[in-house]
Amino acid sequence: MDFLSPAQIAGYVSFALGMIAFMQTRDRPLKLFNGAQCIAYAVHFFMLGNIPAAATATVSAIRSFLALRTRSPLLAVAVVVILVAIGSQVVTHWTGWLPVAASSFGTLAMFLLRGIPMRLVMLGCCLMWLANNLLSGSIGGTLLETAIALAMISTIVRMVRARRAAAAP
Repeated sequence: MDFLSPAQIAGYVSFALGMIAFMQTRDRPLKLFNGAQCIAYAVHFFMLGNIPAAATATVSAIRSFLALRTRSPLLAVAVVVILVAIGSQVVTHWTGWLPVAASSFGTLAMFLLRGIPMRLVMLGCCLMWLANNLLSGSIGGTLLETAIALAMISTIVRMVRARRAAAAP
């Protein structure tokens, strides 16, 4: 495995953008950086030959940017339908459904949830992407999802503490 191949470098770029995204305590910057991270992820997985992951990452980028403008449940459902339709066309092995499921649940979280609940669902999505990345041989992606999981847990803890501090008399 070439640690400095173009595919792996795209994964490292995705790693950096993802770390910035999931350290955000405000939803808007999280969605913005997540969209950018998804674009790098799409390039990364395309170069690795993981078409289901590349396709769902592309849709996830569009989803993240749309979620900056609207919280429409109808649009969220439309994006999930698109993800499942794409998955039905490109998935050839059960493992290909991991990024489809992660992106689908992530879509629902981005459009329908806020704050801590959104991050908890995104943490579950992160674990599905982690499994996909391990199976794909994605170095940057594996590092990314591991670090994002840790960053999200840290951010959730900070948000819970801030909420408790604000509620204290």
